[in-house]
Amino acid sequence: MHLFDKLNTAHFDEQTIHDLEFTTIREWLVEYAIGPTAKKRLEVLVPSNHFPSIETDLRKVNELLSIRNDGESFPALDFEELTTELRLLPIKNSVLTLEGCIRIAQASELVNALLIFFDKREKEYPVLSSLFANAYFTKEIIESVEKVFDKTGNIKDDASKLLYEIRQSIKSVRIKINRNFDKEVRRLAKENVLGETKEAFVNDRRVLTILSSHKRKISGSVVGSSKTGSLTFIEPQVNIALSNELELLHDDERKEIYRILQVLTREIAVFHPLIKAYQTILTEIDFVNSKTRLAIELQCVLPKIESETQIELIDAFHPILWKANKIAGKKTHPQFISLDKFSRMLVISGPNAGGKSITLKTIGLLQLMLQSGLLVPVNENSKMCFFNQVLTDIGDNQSIENELSTYSYRLKRMKYFLEVSNKRTLLLLDEFGTGSDPDLGGALAEVFFEELYNRKSFGVITTHYANIKLKADQLKNAINGCMLFDTETLEPLYKFSIGQPGSSFTFEVAQINGIPISFIEEAKTRLDDRKVSMDKLLNELQKEKTYLERLNKEHIEAQQLALEAKETYLERKSRFEEKLKTQLETTERDNKYLNAGKKMLAYIARYQTKTRKKDANKSLIEEFTKYLAVEKSKIEDVKLVEKLKAEANLKSPQKKKIIKPELDPHQRHKIQIGSTVKLISTKQNGTVESINGEIHTVIFGFLRMKVEREKLMWVK
Repeated sequence: MHLFDKLNTAHFDEQTIHDLEFTTIREWLVEYAIGPTAKKRLEVLVPSNHFPSIETDLRKVNELLSIRNDGESFPALDFEELTTELRLLPIKNSVLTLEGCIRIAQASELVNALLIFFDKREKEYPVLSSLFANAYFTKEIIESVEKVFDKTGNIKDDASKLLYEIRQSIKSVRIKINRNFDKEVRRLAKENVLGETKEAFVNDRRVLTILSSHKRKISGSVVGSSKTGSLTFIEPQVNIALSNELELLHDDERKEIYRILQVLTREIAVFHPLIKAYQTILTEIDFVNSKTRLAIELQCVLPKIESETQIELIDAFHPILWKANKIAGKKTHPQFISLDKFSRMLVISGPNAGGKSITLKTIGLLQLMLQSGLLVPVNENSKMCFFNQVLTDIGDNQSIENELSTYSYRLKRMKYFLEVSNKRTLLLLDEFGTGSDPDLGGALAEVFFEELYNRKSFGVITTHYANIKLKADQLKNAINGCMLFDTETLEPLYKFSIGQPGSSFTFEVAQINGIPISFIEEAKTRLDDRKVSMDKLLNELQKEKTYLERLNKEHIEAQQLALEAKETYLERKSRFEEKLKTQLETTERDNKYLNAGKKMLAYIARYQTKTRKKDANKSLIEEFTKYLAVEKSKIEDVKLVEKLKAEANLKSPQKKKIIKPELDPHQRHKIQIGSTVKLISTKQNGTVESINGEIHTVIFGFLRMKVEREKLMWVK
């Protein structure tokens, strides 16, 4: 856990982390980690408000995600941590274990491979490349280990001259032991004193299995017996001295291996700073890789990070809901949510079970993920920012320990919010003001809402209170939103819409759940007429909006079909005209050849062959020659025209200046926030949401577009 994480946990209190189920995200991350260091860091991962550190962490994950998505040949992260080895290396005369030496060599190989990978990609992946600042490529560690160990991880026979001699002696003694033993087995088999298995191993010594009734006939050392006592294990007398010699040789081998490892440890200890860098690099990449694997699973991206407080989530998913629905084979509806300085307090209303809380939690959880250095499941064109603190009041929280009711708990939370909230605070308040008398609680909630608004905080609030919806409509930088409800089937659509409060559909939901109509009508008579009228008005407004949105969608689809049909028609027309042109050219050419042929036939018919007059064909020949000269002249004129055209085309033609239609200055002045405008190209009406210089943000039904002023026409 980094120091800045410890410093900032107060701003991201445990209740917020618990309310938004960030602990589940941490559990997923831990499963992806390889080593204990990364696992421990991920277990205590918390959001930070140290903005430069967050950006660096996000860039690390985004760079590794790019490597994974691009199919780059990134080295496999297969390693074991070097915690024990790093503790032993600085100690004088310390000796690494066989496994420790191999772990260091494997770490050196992996870091070398990573250094090679990033060597030519430093500009492409600058943040990940910076992790290797304290590391360098070397084969010395690997070569030192390979001199001692073979490919199976065992000490080589020739690791030292003495070890080679010891092992040769071990082989020689073992051969003698086996030869003597086999000879004894053959001899005793004839005497019928051996058990069924004939031999066994006891304490690494090869022994005879003798029937206990014949044990006194055998010379040797008794080393044990079977559980039933029917068999006695005896080492032949001829092998006792050899077995003792073998044990002494094994002891010599162990001492020589210890000495070899001691020498190897001294050689490796020279690289202690580099090996320390190995541990830092590999555990950090393990940490980043765990985040990257989560991003791949949840289809996350890095949104555009704004310096100003602004949130624009496009196609946002609640990751826990998305994963649960995916397993269950259900569809998860993406959300579009926007908050900025002009609409920083969002009040969401609508029916229960319509998705209000999920929408609120989606914003909160994605914000916690982002500020923990995690990518988020949104469209890549989304925009997010960093907050100093994210504060929540969600669910039915009671403190039995302090004997606090839900409402008392919420009041204590609200007191804390009022103390710390500022313009870099994101508040997420679910079922705002509930837990007490509706009228009294609603009045107090309205006061709290106004105070939090005056502190310029950002917030998402879900409520059923009409006075909160009304207050959001009155405040300049607050906005209403609602969860859409199918007024025909009386089922929630789980879609969020900005711009108007929603009806709770209390009576409609009651009706679909089987409550008798007589009960519902009786309930209506006991309500304030104005309240019933207002809920009815909201109901009708939502019906009308849903109807208009459907018409708008159908209009857009019809317009798209018309455009496609027009393009198809123009393409076919172009092909037909080209074909017609070719046919006309062919016909003209054929007519020309036909006329020339007729002319020639006429000359041939007039040509006299059976006359004795010397100049009988003179006038015909003169006429024919003149005809040829005229036709030749025509051909040359055509060629000259074509040549002149080609020369003209070679010259750079001056581009015609495109004069854009200038809007009437009076009309330009009329377009303001809230104006109804028409997109000139498609004749589609929309409402201006914001203006930034010449760029206008306009809402066309479901769509929000940024359009240049000159492409818009003022309507009203």
